[in-house]
Amino acid sequence: MLILERSEKNQKIRFSVRALALTLTFQFAALVFLSFTPVWAAQGEQDLRIGLIGLDTSHCIAYTKMLNDPANPNHVKGAKVTAAYPGGSPDIPSSIDRLPGYRKELEETWKITIVETIPELLKMVDAVILTSVDGRTHLEQVKPVFEAGMRVFIDKPLAADLQEVKEIIALSKKSGTPFFTASSLRFFPGITKLRNADEYGETLSVDAFSPAALEPHHTDLYWYGIHGVETLYALMGPGCKKVTRIFNEDGEVVVGLWEDGRISTFRGVRKGSHGYGARIFTEKGMFISDPIDGSLYQSLLKEVVLFLKGGPSPVSLEEMEEVFEFMTAAQKSSDQGGIPVEM
Repeated sequence: MLILERSEKNQKIRFSVRALALTLTFQFAALVFLSFTPVWAAQGEQDLRIGLIGLDTSHCIAYTKMLNDPANPNHVKGAKVTAAYPGGSPDIPSSIDRLPGYRKELEETWKITIVETIPELLKMVDAVILTSVDGRTHLEQVKPVFEAGMRVFIDKPLAADLQEVKEIIALSKKSGTPFFTASSLRFFPGITKLRNADEYGETLSVDAFSPAALEPHHTDLYWYGIHGVETLYALMGPGCKKVTRIFNEDGEVVVGLWEDGRISTFRGVRKGSHGYGARIFTEKGMFISDPIDGSLYQSLLKEVVLFLKGGPSPVSLEEMEEVFEFMTAAQKSSDQGGIPVEM
């Protein structure tokens, strides 16, 4: 009888020790989870707090409307713009002339907190969308964001020249802070659906087109032609090895030769109708992308929110860099009379 009582007592002790061990294990796991989890994730369904850098482009208004207004037909869930830093470039009229109006609308209509420094902004938000229209400002503006280890989407263009593009990528790698950049055209459903090989066939060639307005402080295609170049890369993928550009004031055609032998083009328009899109040529025929509509920014913002919440970048660093190498090679080609330039 005594032996039986001792056995039962020992079992109770062992059970209590196991229970205590399990409790401590769960508590430790919870602490580890919270220490590596952003505040927004630890709080459940609370929206990610987005800070805007640069209030001199219509994108800052369009993004805020889609993120902050649940009644917007193109509403994107999961994040809200809560604070912003104005920025602005006095030597670009389309920047400095528009900034006061956009700032006023964000402050008065959308109740966004406006701050005067980027470090102050970073204390108030969980992630950043850099919307400054001037690519020359992006390197300096993104440095404190990388230093803070805060994810950032950098709106087009990533920079004003290839050297600064490479510097931003190098800083991202050094700091271990992911970012991505893209034109909204890259994710537009009317473009992305053409990649469905089962329906349309394997892509043999692409003719992409977009407006290509120029701005003297930027490599030509970085300013606006990037929309069409991003469309081209969304459909062709990376791997271009040689570029030739025919250029005049009214427009241009850039021809790219890919490593697998495919040839595709970008047409930039500066006179007449300014449209966006592409034609693809496959073994099944020729197909044209749908006209852009209100889902254009929505498709981009869905990708941005997923990324800022910790998801993978939808575009590799290698492809992002190649897009700018393509546009730089096009510049070199026309500067040298239209000769082919190796990437």
